[in-house]
Amino acid sequence: MTSSTTIPLSQGFDLSAYFHQEFQEHQDVVKATLDKLQNPFLKAVSLCRNSLQNGGKILFFGNGGSAADAQHLATELTVRFIKNRTAISALSLTTDTSALTAIGNDLGFHYLFSRQIEALGKKGDVAIGITTSGKSPNVMEGFKAARAQGLHTIAFTGGTAGDLPGAADLLLVVPSATTRRIQEMHITIGQMLCGALEIELGLV
Repeated sequence: MTSSTTIPLSQGFDLSAYFHQEFQEHQDVVKATLDKLQNPFLKAVSLCRNSLQNGGKILFFGNGGSAADAQHLATELTVRFIKNRTAISALSLTTDTSALTAIGNDLGFHYLFSRQIEALGKKGDVAIGITTSGKSPNVMEGFKAARAQGLHTIAFTGGTAGDLPGAADLLLVVPSATTRRIQEMHITIGQMLCGALEIELGLV
């Protein structure tokens, strides 16, 4: 027979109020994002569609939760999103552990993405960097390498956009300073991008 241990809530913590507060903040950010990001989103879809129609591919990259988003979105495109269809050329730069550890060890963590872009990117591709703060040094280096090789650059970020203004061709800035709210909008917008590309490319 196993015994269970109940972990007490912090004294004075109102879990019900917390639940409603989180949903309210999420809804507020959804509304603000809806009001602000329609035009950048339409431009992002157009940029990615044109690249794919001309034989290009989409490269996603980011750190931590943003790395998970990069993998998620690349998979939605290469496999399927709405329904079965031909593959869409997309790649996450956060998945090759041999490359990541070699680059980090031999060249430095700042170059995790830029080195892979040097190897895999070609003119006309789209590099999508995801950073909630807009200040991740390795994401910034990735954009620098992408621009040097003639890739189009799109940044998913939030708050004040950090160091990204001028560093990427197109910014999708979630109007929030709260990391978890920004991440929620990034995956929502990212999945919308996947769905829109399937439709725009005539695959569904």
